[in-house]
Amino acid sequence: MPLSGLFVGEFTNWMNKRLPENKKIFSLDLFKEYKKEFSPNYILMIITAILYVGILYRYGIGETFTENLDLIKYFILTPMLLSVVVIDYQLQIIPNRLNLTMFEVGLIFVFLYGISNVAISINMLVGMLVGGGIFLAITLLGGLVYGKEAMGLGDVKLMGALGLYFGFTNIILVALLSFLIGAILSIVLLVTKIKKTDEYIPFGPFITIGAFIVIFVPYTVIVNILLNIFTLGLYSKNH
Repeated sequence: MPLSGLFVGEFTNWMNKRLPENKKIFSLDLFKEYKKEFSPNYILMIITAILYVGILYRYGIGETFTENLDLIKYFILTPMLLSVVVIDYQLQIIPNRLNLTMFEVGLIFVFLYGISNVAISINMLVGMLVGGGIFLAITLLGGLVYGKEAMGLGDVKLMGALGLYFGFTNIILVALLSFLIGAILSIVLLVTKIKKTDEYIPFGPFITIGAFIVIFVPYTVIVNILLNIFTLGLYSKNH
C-alpha cells in the first residue's frame, strides 16, 4: 500500500501541473511528455502514502465488493483532494475539470451503493445538494452584503461534488470544520504576516482538511468536539 501511495502521489503531482493549463492528463504521448517534464514531488508522494496507509487501517478490507466501497471511494478521492490543496493554494483556483471528475466519480459510487441500499444513494444525492447549497448561499449572501463573492464558485462546486462522497450529515460536518479551521488558520496567517488583510486566502485547502478529518475521525467524536467548541464547554458539563 505505501508503494501504491507513492505512485499515486507522483501521479497527483503530474495532475497538478497539467490541470491548471487545461492539458490532458492522459494522452498518446503520455510517457514521452512525462519523461520530458519529470520532476518528482517527494513530499506529495510521502503524504499520499501515509494517507493511504491510514485509510486502509481506518476502513480495513472487507470480504465483499460492497463492504470495500468506502475504502475504494476514499482511495480515489484522496489524490483529487490533494490536488485541490496544491492548485488552489498556488493559483487560487480549483479547475473545473478537477471538480467535474470528482462529481463524475461520485455519481458512479452513488450507483454502486444503490445496488445494495438505495437509501445510501439518496443520502449521497442529498449531500450533494446540501454541500453545494450551503456554499452557494454564502457566496450569494456575500455578494449582496459586501458587493463581492464571499468565496469562489470553485468552492461551491467542490462542496457539491464532495456531498456525493460524504452524504447529508457528514458534508455538514465538513462544512463546519472547514469554516472553523479556516477561521483559525486565517488568523494565524494574518498574525504571522504570511498573508495581508487585503490578500485572498484560498478556501479549498480548508475544505480538504475538513474532509480528511471526517474520513479519519468517527462521526460521534467530531460531533462531541464541535458541540464543546460551539457551546464553550457547556455541552460536556451537561452530559
